[in-house]
Amino acid sequence: MAQTSTRTARTARSTASVLGSLLLGACSLVGIRNGTPQPPYAVVQTIGAGDTAIEIRRYSSRSAAECTETGTEIDTRSSGFRRLAGFIFGGNDAGRHIAMTAPVVQLPATESTLAADGRWVIRFYLPDGVTPAGAPRPQDGSIRLLTVPAATVAVLRFSGSPDAASVVRHKQQLLDALRGSAWRPAGAVSAEFYDPPWTLPPLRRNEVSVPVEKSPQA
Repeated sequence: MAQTSTRTARTARSTASVLGSLLLGACSLVGIRNGTPQPPYAVVQTIGAGDTAIEIRRYSSRSAAECTETGTEIDTRSSGFRRLAGFIFGGNDAGRHIAMTAPVVQLPATESTLAADGRWVIRFYLPDGVTPAGAPRPQDGSIRLLTVPAATVAVLRFSGSPDAASVVRHKQQLLDALRGSAWRPAGAVSAEFYDPPWTLPPLRRNEVSVPVEKSPQA
């Protein structure tokens, strides 16, 4: 009986590993399918209108898995995605498949996450009901499980190919839009990606966001 259970567990882990390899091969850069679960939020305010509108969102605390990668913005986005995808597709002590969520987040490393030049944090949010304490342990020791605190953030949504120059341009647009508003930045600007790399650029959903707080003058 014990041998049968062991063989079953090994088969499950092997199947998860094969599935993960196939999915990782398809997602050679970064991306996930539309319609996947996303952390819920409330829109507190909208600044501006149309394609340049900024949303002020309130997020509750969220569970996440993240890693810190060293290299260029695009290369670390790819390597971090593969590392985290390996974890959720069975690369954990339970051989368990964890559902994919949106978005994939990229932000500069800070003092709390091994700050250094050329380092980027890549983050997946865990599905609703999966906590850092209850999630299986990653086989990759560089992956951290954590709770991201509740936050108010300013968000600018944009389409097109999320190359490094486009992300920088939209980050600056976001910061410019906050000047003179009732909100001021209170942290690093991050980028979020919702679609797989084969999605047509005009249909892609990308975002840049920054934690904010009320300006003293507001």
